[in-house]
Amino acid sequence: MKIAEVNTYFVRPRWGFVEIITDEGISGWGEAVLEGHAATVLACVQEMKDYLMGADPRKIEDIWTVLYRAGFYRGGGVLMSAISGIDQALWDIKGKYFNAPVYELLGGSCHDKMRVYSWIGGDRPSDVGAAALEKKNAGFTAIKMNATEELQMIDSYDKIDAVLERVAAIREACGKYFGIAIDFHGRVHKPMAKVLAKKLEEFDPMFIEEPVLCENMENFREIAAACNVPIATGERLFSKWDFKRLLEAGGVDIIQPDLSHAGGITEVKKIAAMAEAYDVALAPHCPLGPIALASCLNVDAVSYNAVIQEQSIGIHYNVGKSVLDYVKNQEDFKFTDGFVQLPQLPGLGVEVNRELVLEENRTPHNWKNPVWRHADGSVAEW
Repeated sequence: MKIAEVNTYFVRPRWGFVEIITDEGISGWGEAVLEGHAATVLACVQEMKDYLMGADPRKIEDIWTVLYRAGFYRGGGVLMSAISGIDQALWDIKGKYFNAPVYELLGGSCHDKMRVYSWIGGDRPSDVGAAALEKKNAGFTAIKMNATEELQMIDSYDKIDAVLERVAAIREACGKYFGIAIDFHGRVHKPMAKVLAKKLEEFDPMFIEEPVLCENMENFREIAAACNVPIATGERLFSKWDFKRLLEAGGVDIIQPDLSHAGGITEVKKIAAMAEAYDVALAPHCPLGPIALASCLNVDAVSYNAVIQEQSIGIHYNVGKSVLDYVKNQEDFKFTDGFVQLPQLPGLGVEVNRELVLEENRTPHNWKNPVWRHADGSVAEW
């Protein structure tokens, strides 16, 4: 079996899909995108076609190694996102070839199902108490929200108080044991992150996310020492070598590699195992589409330390199209009592609506994140 075609597609709201077709008629799908840079990543996939055409798609480890190591320059968001989408598609092919879900080829599941959470609140969160209660009534046992609007390195305490009021509203509406994940989104710098993390303790958050950016990963220990709340991070890291530095730096309790950014299934399976050796939990980042979500679930299934899965159905970014629009087997992605079943179909477990993908690609999106500024005119972290 040889790779005969490599196709790339833009699909709304902000995603990129990869389709790899073999000479035996088996096709696989991947999700290759770096949000805001979809065109760059898909161009990178096309650039890598020279290494793929004619190759045996079952030799995934070898292909991954060629794509990563045969290039003089390696790593980073664009190259690793392109490799991620290709890797997902290759695993999809291999699962279909052996007529088994990918996680069966990775050793079989150690979970029967995966807990999931739902986003609420948007970029600048408001009315989160009612939104969280709505999710609880829909069966979810946990939500995630952005903590705050933009914060300068030293900022006013009225913004801190506003965060506390929002989290208090969720706790009051949903009860003591409802899971609340609070995403600092890299908008907060160390001085205010220590303050906010400490003050959030009283609400027993499930975790705080990206209290500072991983560019400053040496600060996680200091923030961890300032509070008794689990710290999650890792969506902006791209390889096992990035996560090696994070795990060695310490202070982090949950890693969040993105299956469409951190090298796909092949690499994230290794990252998850590294984290397990540090007694660190896994909760993959996934504000993306159905192929990325299915890839996450296949890794979750075989990772003992997987604790909860992000998913983007209903997330504020999804304008025009959403996750299940591209899925024919939508029943396999049904959430029940805060859990989702493991993939059922061979391969990744997604039957992609190819006709809709082709239609979407006729008018490529050009999604960009907003640019925020502080009151003094300086650029704020989004």
